Amino acid sequence: MAEQDTISALAPRLAEEIRDMLIAGELKPGQRLSEAALSAGLDVSRNSLREAFRLLTKENLLRHEPNRGVFVATPSMASIIDIYRVRRMIECQALAKAYPKHPAVARMRSAVERARVARDRKDWAMVGSENMVFHAAIVDLADSQRLNAFYAQIAAELRLSFGLLADPELLHAPYVDLNGAILEKLEAGLTAEASTALEEYLMQSERTVLAAFSRIDPGK
Repeated sequence: MAEQDTISALAPRLAEEIRDMLIAGELKPGQRLSEAALSAGLDVSRNSLREAFRLLTKENLLRHEPNRGVFVATPSMASIIDIYRVRRMIECQALAKAYPKHPAVARMRSAVERARVARDRKDWAMVGSENMVFHAAIVDLADSQRLNAFYAQIAAELRLSFGLLADPELLHAPYVDLNGAILEKLEAGLTAEASTALEEYLMQSERTVLAAFSRIDPGK
């Protein structure tokens, strides 16, 4: 019983660590997860890891295939459309009502600066990761732990959709400076303008992802 209590207490933290790996682009859509490698890397028992897998499967981030193992989920076109719908609702509202000197603004600035350095190196995986940091900071402007937790799941699904695309430069390069422009509006106190710019940005990003996804999805 004590062991089961330990597993139940540890599983949410493990799920969060694996979710962070998804957001960072360290795990790819369709990738088979090795219990042995992950349990060793995270220094946990396989039983604890299996419980974390179960939690992430309920979030549609992983899938279990009988007799084959656990795999990173592959987003559908419908899920991508829904993700962007949710993003517009959460992020645009957070910006519209933001306080320009909120501590999260400094994180947005740091993410933009690091993304520019990574862009110059053509490190598109890092550009993508800094983009995720930027948008998570936008959500943090709302000062809601519930929203932050919910958005972490959305962000993991979003990064998986990015992982399906063959041309990361096409996906990420245009948005580095767009992030910077939105940040400048926010820092100037132009929150309504920043929100409007973000809504247009997200619509453009959605079209880019869906167009690329449709070309690689044989079912479309």
